[in-house]
Amino acid sequence: MRGCLTLLIAIVVTGCASVAIKEAGTLTSYSNLSAPKGKLSKRRLYVDGQGLASAKTVSIAPTTFSFSAASRVKSQADRAMVSNALDRALCVALSDKYRMVPAGEPADLTVRSVVTDLVPTNKAMAGVATVVTVGSGFALPGSVPVSVPRLPFGLGGLAVEAEAIDGGGVQRAAMVWARGANSIQDNPRVSEVGDAYGLASKFANEFSRMLVKGKEPKGLDISLPSGQRMRSWLGGRPKYAACDAFGRAPGILGAVAANYGAPPEWTDKSPRPAPAH
Repeated sequence: MRGCLTLLIAIVVTGCASVAIKEAGTLTSYSNLSAPKGKLSKRRLYVDGQGLASAKTVSIAPTTFSFSAASRVKSQADRAMVSNALDRALCVALSDKYRMVPAGEPADLTVRSVVTDLVPTNKAMAGVATVVTVGSGFALPGSVPVSVPRLPFGLGGLAVEAEAIDGGGVQRAAMVWARGANSIQDNPRVSEVGDAYGLASKFANEFSRMLVKGKEPKGLDISLPSGQRMRSWLGGRPKYAACDAFGRAPGILGAVAANYGAPPEWTDKSPRPAPAH
């Protein structure tokens, strides 16, 4: 038992992909950003709470890839799937406070995001990790089952920069963000963008939380999701029609498929226009 616990601790400590914060030069300004902070998610951020206070409507410009990030993923469809997942999560989360309008229509705020780096998931290692994670485990005294963490090899990652600008082109919030998959929280998926797909939603939730609160979020978000977010996560109709441009979430079927390592495209059939770069 002691040996098993020692191995588990070692996996937790080492089982995280390293992804550096990376700028692509697409933000209106970088001068207001904070110093780097965070552990799991590394980020620099800026938020103008007073400037956001009067905003009622938001539009989302489709997420794009920088040239260097796009060159790291072979499939254009995979890149588009990641960008669409990010935009969908942003749209649903921001719907808690703002009225979402279609891209290109007048809005108090326009959110623009760019994937600045993407560390591909090693598909072969993800397949092995799935077999080991799903097919094995051990029991603590008293027959309490404990799942085995994902093997800490071939993990992917994602880096994004985003901003919210007002109708006059003034930057009201911005974030430069990076995060690697880890052995505990991220299921292995047999896809080159398996980890990036899941991390896209994590970024969207962090950025939208900052906009909704109008200040830098502190600590873990332990609040219960709103009814409209739960409905959207389950694949239901979003609160605003503008979010339907990014399709419906895979819901429970997608969650089950993720637990068994299925590529995200098996269950996410959303429209995915190819992002420019």
